[in-house]
Amino acid sequence: MINPGLGNLYRLTSAKSRSITAENPTGEPGKGGMALVDPNDAAHPARELGQGWKVRPSIDIEPGEQVVIAEIDGPGIVNHMWMTTFPEAWRHLILRMYWDGEKEPSVEAPIGDFYCNGWGERANVSSMPISVNPAGGFNCYFQMPFRKSAKIVIENIGFDKRMFFYQIDYVLTEVDESAAYFHASFRRENPVSYMAPYTIVDGIEGKGQYVGTYAAWQVNSNDWWGEGEVKFYMDGDREFPTICGTGTEDYFGGAWNFEQSKGQYGEFSNLYHGLHQVLKPDGLYRANQRFGMYRFHVPDPIYFESELKVTMQALGWRSGKRFLPLQDDIATVAYWYQTEPHRPFKPLPDRNGLEVI
Repeated sequence: MINPGLGNLYRLTSAKSRSITAENPTGEPGKGGMALVDPNDAAHPARELGQGWKVRPSIDIEPGEQVVIAEIDGPGIVNHMWMTTFPEAWRHLILRMYWDGEKEPSVEAPIGDFYCNGWGERANVSSMPISVNPAGGFNCYFQMPFRKSAKIVIENIGFDKRMFFYQIDYVLTEVDESAAYFHASFRRENPVSYMAPYTIVDGIEGKGQYVGTYAAWQVNSNDWWGEGEVKFYMDGDREFPTICGTGTEDYFGGAWNFEQSKGQYGEFSNLYHGLHQVLKPDGLYRANQRFGMYRFHVPDPIYFESELKVTMQALGWRSGKRFLPLQDDIATVAYWYQTEPHRPFKPLPDRNGLEVI
């Protein structure tokens, strides 16, 4: 099993590189750029250039349609995924990924949230596993090993046809016995229940490691909102967790309310932490502050032997220097690796429940 990185780039391997795009939907060697164009099609930009000149760089996904964008026979590893579409589609294009013929997806999330852009407005991300670049270029570098097969599906649950670009880069190679399977799961509560913690993920059963959290957070009250603790319940924990953080902004790598200067949030994006999006309620129709944050446990995975649940309190301040349980709009994506089989995820919200309003 290969392990790409700057320290291993010089090593020879028997792995075979492949790539799936709209120009080569099967990833077969020597089969890229073969789409044909009608030279009489006056609307096509490659009409007089012909085959091989960017004839099919994207696909259209109709409302209600599910498109299998990749089917790969293993063993192998997905090393990189690049995707892009327009922001208004980010909550209504659903990404699902299946390993080794499983019936339930191991990855299920709106495409925007999966790439740490949940609010339908572009925000660049400069982390190690997720990189988002101008203008809406989504990149994922989580390695995703599979032994028998991999399937990647995009579903359009919106009302409009969507243009979709993608590239799935993978290698065909042996997969080590110790390799676990990549998972990602989306949740949203709008609003969060009063006096109850927000659940980032639960029901994880098996052995593995938790590797990241993205949160899209809308604040529905005044004053600071991030006093809540992030908690990891694992391997028999019930009332109290094994890992309990010190505050929301602390978990996401910041401190002291993310306040860079008096009255100003300090936006940042680095390899493992970010408050990369701060949307202020300016203009005639925008209400409430909105934030995008991530924390990737690349050098410090959270290891579990048999089960895991992750929660986050929504906690602010009220009069008399007392904490206020908040009822905010919070959506998250949890990222982890585990042995299979996995328990089916909690169903996604419907179209209205996903909508950014």
